[in-house]
Amino acid sequence: MLKQELEILLSPALAFDEFARYEALLNQAGLRPGEADYVHLRRRSIDARGRQPLVRLRADIYRNGTPADLFGPWFVYPNVKQDARRVLIVGAGPAGLFAALRCLELGLKPIVLERGLDVRARRRDLAAINKDHLVNTDSNYCFGEGGAGTYSDGKLYTRATKRGDVGRVLRRLVQHGATPDILVDAHPHIGTNKLPAVVQALREAIIDAGGEVRFGTRVMDLVLDQNRLRGVVTVAGEMLEAEATILATGHSARDIYELLDRRGVLIEAKPFAMGVRVEHPQELIDRAQYRQADRGLLPAASYSLVHQTEVQGRQRGVFSFCMCPGGFIVPAATAPGEVVVNGMSPSRRDSRFANSGIVAAVELEDLDVRQYGALAGLRFQQALEQRACQAAGGTQQAPAQLLGDFLKKKTSGQLLDTSYQPGLVSVRMDDVLGPVLAERLRRGFQDFGRKIPGYATNAAQIVGVESRTSAPVRIPRDKDTLQHPVVRGLFPCGEGAGYAGGIVSAAMDGERCAEAVLAVLS
Repeated sequence: MLKQELEILLSPALAFDEFARYEALLNQAGLRPGEADYVHLRRRSIDARGRQPLVRLRADIYRNGTPADLFGPWFVYPNVKQDARRVLIVGAGPAGLFAALRCLELGLKPIVLERGLDVRARRRDLAAINKDHLVNTDSNYCFGEGGAGTYSDGKLYTRATKRGDVGRVLRRLVQHGATPDILVDAHPHIGTNKLPAVVQALREAIIDAGGEVRFGTRVMDLVLDQNRLRGVVTVAGEMLEAEATILATGHSARDIYELLDRRGVLIEAKPFAMGVRVEHPQELIDRAQYRQADRGLLPAASYSLVHQTEVQGRQRGVFSFCMCPGGFIVPAATAPGEVVVNGMSPSRRDSRFANSGIVAAVELEDLDVRQYGALAGLRFQQALEQRACQAAGGTQQAPAQLLGDFLKKKTSGQLLDTSYQPGLVSVRMDDVLGPVLAERLRRGFQDFGRKIPGYATNAAQIVGVESRTSAPVRIPRDKDTLQHPVVRGLFPCGEGAGYAGGIVSAAMDGERCAEAVLAVLS
């Protein structure tokens, strides 16, 4: 079998037309139609640096034979033995689900405990937040099957390529229903509308192989025997014991941080970032990025921005986070009395709005560590979220301000249409954010306006607050065993423990923790 590797730049009209793309690749290889047995598209990315945007393709052309299993290998999960060692996994987000699948491969029996509901039942609670402003503390945009990732676009791009096998995670997702395009696109995403089916398939694979997934099972206490974790106590009062517990609760499980602190389990305050969501017409971003009024076959344009600021003698970065082209702003509060916003996009990214978190770094010296200790960052988040709720009237309506008015420190008389279903209330965002954070964001927006024409104007509005960018707490672990340095049997995992920052990095960390459990038990 002969394989020829190619890289080619094509216009969008050719790149996104399957037959035209096929002919162009063959022509680049010096072949005519019919002279290749298989064309495998390996990578696709948008190059918008020139006057006209182009699509860069990498492909392999095969002759004298067809390759086998290009998207594999697929994973077969042997049915775990009934007497297998039990591993408790707290949290059914990406870290928890992938830890469970890896446990099965290693002959361990995973028991996944999820405080929220399955993806189908969870939709009712999301509707209640959007329509009735009712926040279920166990089932919301952050808690429930699949975690926050299920309803936050399913972005799969990660820079954490040294922490695990990214391709392995993507192939697992394709095996369980994600489009094979995620193996090709430079910035892959699944889409909020398609993720629930993928997450459900992952859960069914765990159960079919002998694992357990229990919903509505919030952990209320730890079963500690001196410096060893023997198990947990659930909200129903049931005590579950296991030889190891993987704690993969996500960045918003504040009650778990409180529990660890109360029980004397070592945790640490860590830096994070906070800010707002900025919402533009998608057409404005398309025009700025693609330099043409109609993007045609090109996907909704995105952006990535960063700026260094200095306020009151302290330098902090301001940057875009979780950019959602063709997306929606959603309410991500996990308790009544707080307003939190996040972003998501459907797979087609066809909303008329673009939104992104614009956040500023919060370092330990910005926090009251002396008073609150390891929970200082958590208290800082809570204060802003509660202030946002009070400013907007005590419901899930969110405080907002036109971006141009924010830069001029001027109250907005009228806001724009928005994708945020609970609605917006015009306020001065300085009153919500506080003077230092507001000034950092203001300077960041001024810089971004110089980089993207029309960005920092009243064509956009900011919505607050974007506060759940990452965990404000780190649960320490040994760098070799991944076990807590003091409490044996406890394996802090994923984004909630401070070791991941997105779906793929959390999934890889879940796999690593499962492998670490086996190594310690052996």
